[in-house]
Amino acid sequence: MGSRAVDDSSGEVASDDDTSSLHSFSTISSNDTKAVGKRKRKGSSKPPPKIGYVLKSSVTEDHGKSLFGVRFNDHLKDDSPKIFATAGSNRVTVYECCPSGAIKVICIFADPSPGPHAEEFFTCAWSFDKETGRPILAAAGEKGVIRVFSLATRKCIKNYIGHGTAINELQFHPLLTDVLMSVSKDYSIRLWNMRSDKLIAVLGGVDGHRSEAISADFSRDGRWIVSGGMDHSLKIWDIGSELMKGALWDSAKLNNKHYKTVQVNFPVFSTRDIHRNYVDCVRWIGDFVASKACENEIVLWKPGKINSSEIKGSQISKLHVLTVADCELWYIRFGLNVNNKVLALGNQFGKTYVWDLDIDNLMEAKHVLLSHPKCNTAVRQTAISRDGSVIICVCDDQTIWRWDKIKDEDDSVNDDSPDLLR
Repeated sequence: MGSRAVDDSSGEVASDDDTSSLHSFSTISSNDTKAVGKRKRKGSSKPPPKIGYVLKSSVTEDHGKSLFGVRFNDHLKDDSPKIFATAGSNRVTVYECCPSGAIKVICIFADPSPGPHAEEFFTCAWSFDKETGRPILAAAGEKGVIRVFSLATRKCIKNYIGHGTAINELQFHPLLTDVLMSVSKDYSIRLWNMRSDKLIAVLGGVDGHRSEAISADFSRDGRWIVSGGMDHSLKIWDIGSELMKGALWDSAKLNNKHYKTVQVNFPVFSTRDIHRNYVDCVRWIGDFVASKACENEIVLWKPGKINSSEIKGSQISKLHVLTVADCELWYIRFGLNVNNKVLALGNQFGKTYVWDLDIDNLMEAKHVLLSHPKCNTAVRQTAISRDGSVIICVCDDQTIWRWDKIKDEDDSVNDDSPDLLR
């Protein structure tokens, strides 16, 4: 693959046309200029976030199109290499985060269709084969076809066709790892069983999304799905109902040739009171939801009353707003690590906001701003490793940026930090 990579061991890029020295730094809030890690700013009444990140490497893919998706494989053991995949153009590329700070290509899956018939991938998601434990990777995009790849065989092992048009997001169930969710431009959300190859259910219809469904997420216990779309609405679907429990069980039976796909027309919760624009990213954070539209903010909210566990109707309890700048393009998605302790969102000019959520009061969450002069196009999605130590950003100019967490106070970025790009 014709990519150019930078790693922190050499501090140089394999390119002759980049001759100027560019300093890599991260900043805290819009009023500060440098990343200070855990150090307090003089004259500040409130301490800065306790996290800081430093740029380690950058890679440019050679397909000439935007990178829209990136995901870490969170199913690997803690002592395993950190593996992530990107989705863009007709490719899904798998990378390893090397201990040196570099990014190494492991394999590339490409749609062989020629010219205008080629796929453009928007999203990917990881799971694993229950029998062998080997990782599998699902990807989808413009064609509306879900492709499932095996890293062991380096082949596409399954295809699922059902959506009438593009698929915007894929998510695997957190407990039932054979269950895959797809979110589509055709207004619907679909659940698939990859063990039996059956379409479990279609969420949408009478009271579903009235325009393109863009994003959805499973709650950690797997009971709820929250979804957002171009109709500015957020909806919550109950897949822990008796109907859906039966569907999940029956669809998993390999010898059930007469299984009939369940149609779910009514979510248990629906609101348009949070956003006034396309809702392009939604994630559960415990009992709360984080949602983003093209409005320069992420809203943290809870369905129903703040002290109630009941989810129904349309009432919301808004908890907090995380504000950003220059994030008005649609289809820019934030990332959370698996335990919801770190959240990262890029903007349309290449800057990435990072919040430490491992605090007692989410209202006090503050951000660190990561930036580099050569990262100056839209950051379409961020991904964060399980332990929060690595953040990957993918951009419109086909670049991938690796930021590593600063381990010690002495490692904080300052004016004397080494040049990483030349």
